[in-house]
Amino acid sequence: MPRDLAYYDTNKRIIKLAGKLYKNSAIDKDLYAKYDVKRGLRDIDGKGVRTGLTDISEIVQNKVVDGKTVPCDGVLYYRGYNIEDIVDGFVGDGRFGFEEVVYLLLFGEMPTAHALENFKDMLGAYRALPTNFVRDVVMKAPSADMMNTLARSVLTLYCYDSNPNDTSIENVLRQCMQLISVFPLLSVYGYQAYNHYLRNQSLFIHVPDPKKSTAEIVLTLLRPDQQYTDLEAKVLDMALVLHAEHGGGNNSSFTTHVVTSSGTDTYSAISSALCSLKGPKHGGANVRVSKMFEDLKINVRDWKSDEQIAKYLSDILDKNAYDRSGLIYGMGHAVYTISDPRAQILKRFTERLAKAKGLEDEYDLYSRVERLAPQVIGEKKHIYKGVSANVDFYSGFIYNMLSLPTELYTPLFAIARIAGWSAHRMEELINGNKIIRPAYMSISKHKTYKKLEDR
Repeated sequence: MPRDLAYYDTNKRIIKLAGKLYKNSAIDKDLYAKYDVKRGLRDIDGKGVRTGLTDISEIVQNKVVDGKTVPCDGVLYYRGYNIEDIVDGFVGDGRFGFEEVVYLLLFGEMPTAHALENFKDMLGAYRALPTNFVRDVVMKAPSADMMNTLARSVLTLYCYDSNPNDTSIENVLRQCMQLISVFPLLSVYGYQAYNHYLRNQSLFIHVPDPKKSTAEIVLTLLRPDQQYTDLEAKVLDMALVLHAEHGGGNNSSFTTHVVTSSGTDTYSAISSALCSLKGPKHGGANVRVSKMFEDLKINVRDWKSDEQIAKYLSDILDKNAYDRSGLIYGMGHAVYTISDPRAQILKRFTERLAKAKGLEDEYDLYSRVERLAPQVIGEKKHIYKGVSANVDFYSGFIYNMLSLPTELYTPLFAIARIAGWSAHRMEELINGNKIIRPAYMSISKHKTYKKLEDR
């Protein structure tokens, strides 16, 4: 049989086997309630099951009033510091904030001016890839998915490390700081390879300036002329600050704890977190928000008409608009109800950048959707908690205004979140003493084995 026909026949058999797999693997949904299984490690009200302790960040979404727990405006703390205060601090000084936040997350204290400069010098010294790594690894097998490219590059860096398996804190700190430094290079170079080899565009491989901030590095590596405004760099820096960490319970940070608890190396742990972040339920939401707004702009004639916008949002919920998923992307969060503090901060910087770019109408459209979506959702769906804009709602708009390609939206999340993952990995190494192994209850019926000829 010719190879192509054999391949086609094999695929048909796969489809048939998949049906059998589904039939014998599907579990009666009622059993989850019967045995009080916390699906997704969440209670029935959506609250996460406590599986560990962390001193890295805290999310506050409720407060106690007259002995009752009630929702409140969300608050995010990094190492005990309110993110609002951190932002006010470096913005007030006219400084970039991401490197300061990385220091805080890793070491648990705010750096002095001298400590911060020393730390930035160390990151700058590490901001280089091994000789020929770009040619031999990044360019060798370009992919249309930058997260796969990033994960592959991280795993390959294991081979260039003279001491990859040592899990002492000193060695892991060195590895994490190197990864924090090179994530912008791996991400943007991966995109440049894809853009050149798969889209037939010009290839640009710029050398990073070790003295520049992480946000500036991203913009200079990406843009052919390496030019950017101070506002552009400061807004991107703010996005990185707000994505750097978000509690130990988010999927990728929890993945970091789980994989680290097995005793594996740093490159394996971080690549696992990357694979988690790649999932559209975790790190890909800002892309969906951007594409949803592209569709909205086409289908809503008057961007200033609340009635037309509400009708479009209602159609989305009825699965008659956009991707027919029934979801208004960028609205709602697993934890926050009244407000996501990251979205509130990012909104202010979004407005500044929109005015500078002459995109006030687009910003007004986003603001109208942010205001109308909770009303439409409340009218159309029975929900157990409030709904508000999350950090993804405005981040995609910011990236679009910065002319960043959608292929880099989730890698930008990773460029920021590697800070939190690194902190969680070292926290697990310092405090964990057991491999993480939650219980799964078997519902299989015991069966009698039969010989092959008797089946």
